[in-house]
Amino acid sequence: MDTRLVELRSGVRDTLPLLLGIVPFALVAGVAGVEAGLTPLQTLGMSVVVFAGASQLAALDLLGSDAALGVVVLTAVVINLRMMMYSASIAPHFRALPARVRAGCAYLLTDQAYAVTVARYRRADEERGADEEHGADENDVGAVDGGPDDADDGGLRQPYYYLGVGGTLWIVWQVGTVVGIVFGAGVPDAWRLDFAVPLVFLALLVPVLSDRPSVAAGLVAAAVAVFAAGLPFNAGLIAGALVGVVAGVGAERLGLAAGGSA
Repeated sequence: MDTRLVELRSGVRDTLPLLLGIVPFALVAGVAGVEAGLTPLQTLGMSVVVFAGASQLAALDLLGSDAALGVVVLTAVVINLRMMMYSASIAPHFRALPARVRAGCAYLLTDQAYAVTVARYRRADEERGADEEHGADENDVGAVDGGPDDADDGGLRQPYYYLGVGGTLWIVWQVGTVVGIVFGAGVPDAWRLDFAVPLVFLALLVPVLSDRPSVAAGLVAAAVAVFAAGLPFNAGLIAGALVGVVAGVGAERLGLAAGGSA
């Protein structure tokens, strides 16, 4: 089978468990858009153009509160600043691709797409190292979960796995938004679909807390984000992320990683 199709299908398959959280998340976005006073077309257009769950919901909440447009835009930008860190992390894998392809990949970048893809690349690199250490046949190097990994010796990769992940998330997000727009008014308030937002992020977070530095980073980031939740423009989220990174790096340099898995 064409390795590009195999990679694409692997990305789709690995994304399926996340859809349990993405679907209600998207429904919330559709419902929130209509409740904020946007027309169905405006709500769907925002979902297509912005395609960023947390900032999209924050912007809709501000629009529903008649906040100034500048505040809405600035809040969305601040919440999405973390995408700069994601981009800097994943860009080296795609640096050999044409600019238009990298632009398309950037559009599909989300928390979930980044986490799933980077985890896959990390496993592939670890298996590659283990195979090379034990002198395995080169044809088996980099195989992950039954599929090939297309990294070359410089870490460059084709985008097919990433596109499988990001494309699946995009399609489900847009369909969920449309369903939320059409049927949102009939969803009982008691269902409280907003639980889906933290559920999605918890599902992404827990698997990566595999050692003491990452646990330290997560705990410190959470504590700072909660403590700074009252800062203007949702700056507490950014502060938590930055302090968490510093804590994780500090813990690693102090040798906590040598203590093994958490």
